[in-house]
Amino acid sequence: MIGSRLNEGTMIDIISCITLEHDLRLVLLAGLICFAGAFTHNLLIRRAFSAEGPARWAWVGIGAIALGATVWCTHFVAMLAYQVRVPVVIDPVITMLSLILPVFGFFTSISICMLRRGHFARILGGMLIGLCVVGLHYGGMVAYRIDGITQWDPYYIALSIVFACGFTIAANYTFSKGVVAGVSVPTIVLFALGVVSLHFTGMTALDVTPLSLSATPMDRSTFIGLSIATALAGFLVITTGVICFFLDFESQKKGYKSLLRMAMTDTLTQLPNRNAFNEDLQKKFEQAKKANSRLAVIGIDLNRFKEVNDTYGHEAGDRVLVAVAEAITTDQEPDEMICRMGGDEFAASKVFDDDEDLEAFLHRLERALALRIPHEDTFLSVGGSLGYAVYPEDGETSDTLRSNADLAMYRSKLHPLNQTIRFQASMDEEVRQRREISTALSQAIADDTLELHYQLQASTQTGKISGMEALLRWNMPGRGPISPAVFIPIAEQSGLIIKLGEWVLRRACRDAASWPNDRKVAVNVSPLQLTQIDLPAIIHQTLLDSGLSPHRLEIELTETAILEDRDRSLHVLRQIKSLGVKVALDDFGTGYSSLEILRSFPFDKIKLDRFFMSEIESSRESKALVRSVLSIGQSLSIPILAEGVENETQLSILRSEGCDEVQGFLLGRPLPMGSFSHEDNLQEHFVDKPAPTDLLLAEKKTRRSA
Repeated sequence: MIGSRLNEGTMIDIISCITLEHDLRLVLLAGLICFAGAFTHNLLIRRAFSAEGPARWAWVGIGAIALGATVWCTHFVAMLAYQVRVPVVIDPVITMLSLILPVFGFFTSISICMLRRGHFARILGGMLIGLCVVGLHYGGMVAYRIDGITQWDPYYIALSIVFACGFTIAANYTFSKGVVAGVSVPTIVLFALGVVSLHFTGMTALDVTPLSLSATPMDRSTFIGLSIATALAGFLVITTGVICFFLDFESQKKGYKSLLRMAMTDTLTQLPNRNAFNEDLQKKFEQAKKANSRLAVIGIDLNRFKEVNDTYGHEAGDRVLVAVAEAITTDQEPDEMICRMGGDEFAASKVFDDDEDLEAFLHRLERALALRIPHEDTFLSVGGSLGYAVYPEDGETSDTLRSNADLAMYRSKLHPLNQTIRFQASMDEEVRQRREISTALSQAIADDTLELHYQLQASTQTGKISGMEALLRWNMPGRGPISPAVFIPIAEQSGLIIKLGEWVLRRACRDAASWPNDRKVAVNVSPLQLTQIDLPAIIHQTLLDSGLSPHRLEIELTETAILEDRDRSLHVLRQIKSLGVKVALDDFGTGYSSLEILRSFPFDKIKLDRFFMSEIESSRESKALVRSVLSIGQSLSIPILAEGVENETQLSILRSEGCDEVQGFLLGRPLPMGSFSHEDNLQEHFVDKPAPTDLLLAEKKTRRSA
């Protein structure tokens, strides 16, 4: 029926109804209300989509109320614009119900769109919104009591329903299209067209024949007054919705700024963090490029921070970090950025033109890092290492500058005086070589091309070989032999030390299983290995695979390895010792807390560092220190092994002082497995011989000629 009558005449009838039967001033007012309400509803529903939990449904409720008030006010202002020439009475009860009931319908319709995201949900939700608008309009018409005979044209009624539902379904489909300033313009326009087309098409369906009734009609001024009052009420609801949205928006913005500030700020020192530094550095870099200025990036690392943490606790460490942060930011200038990168590392940047400006900044940082921080009854001083790189000489990107500043800082840490060091191109070459070594070492582990050499350990009193220490050797393809002093630190920094240490452990146990006379094999364990919670299980499985008795394996570690993570390390060591494996403390006397370490764990052996051997022959102080260490070992019933023994005099002194074992070049240099014979035993050369080392040397010659 609709299709057969939908022609130019239909549009003429609707336009005639608008222009001839309505007050155009109020029609414009109704349209303004409709568009304003559609805008507000769009804002509120968009906020509902971004909210979660109960807040989402609160926003849906506010949106439904705003939508209901919009359609209701639009309808009644447009009804009051209708110029019917008969007395009219408006039923207040039905009028209010025509507002309340559709609000619940709008809430349901919007909820369907929120819960379901497919095409069907969009069609169903849009259609229900359209039907709610239809219900509000025709429900409102029931409250519009006309003193006359009314006739309704079903064609225009049906057409009004099609218009309403069609436009609201289309509005639902364009919700994410044409977004400008946070709202969808197509959705607002289509929804407003749906409401307006419904009203005027529905009013075209109405035909009134006047009757003479007793009701007194309202004059036009009354209609206009009611229209303005209704419009004000509608705008009040709409404005309330907008205010709610913007209050929430401001709250969100403040919350976002707060979160952003937290994300960009170090919680302990309140300095900018790594993220903030990187963002600021990029801005400074672009600024320096445009202004043809220079930019310095400075890496800062505290030198003795770990000692403070280990000795005085983390609370003291935190106090140091806060004090350092305050000191280095004192007198900070606008073109400077100082942040905490994490742990005990800080960073700074500065845009400058004159070298003097940069030097003044660096001197200020150096003075700040030299501060002494009061703690209980003492002062803490950590100092710092500084390295820096300058744009454009030392890098043409911000990432390169930051990386090169770090390289310079690490070089500064290696310098005995911890001088402030500028990046040099040679440092880049060192990094390249280190990466090359790391890659080749990883391949060597995989290809099983590493080699172990063994250095003898012997009893000082009897000459009996008590064991051997496994020492790793590597012949790098294309470069030849690489010193362990070079590749071990690289392995530790790259994390390869875990695999490397496991390889050494397995090979040493396999080799030692073939040795005679229950000789021990000593294997070094790195600090990183000691933090492995599964290290005891690895050792246990290695012993099972090799067939080596646990008491023949001796794990050597430094006190530094324990202090990396004291509690964890001691826990791992106790588990290792429970397997029956011996544990030796290596490099004793070179740390700052050796005596305390001896109290923390029952070591099976103490290895006196080779440093004490260098002057034991000529220095009374060195001899006294060695005597003290030996006395400690005797008091605790812990055997002492002296490393670095190179001549007869050193051996004689150690023997006279009661040292238990020796190791060093005097007994022979480290040799590969195949260079030792099963008859290696020096016991016969020590019995009742006051000067045993001649015989030791003779044995060395015999062994080498074998």
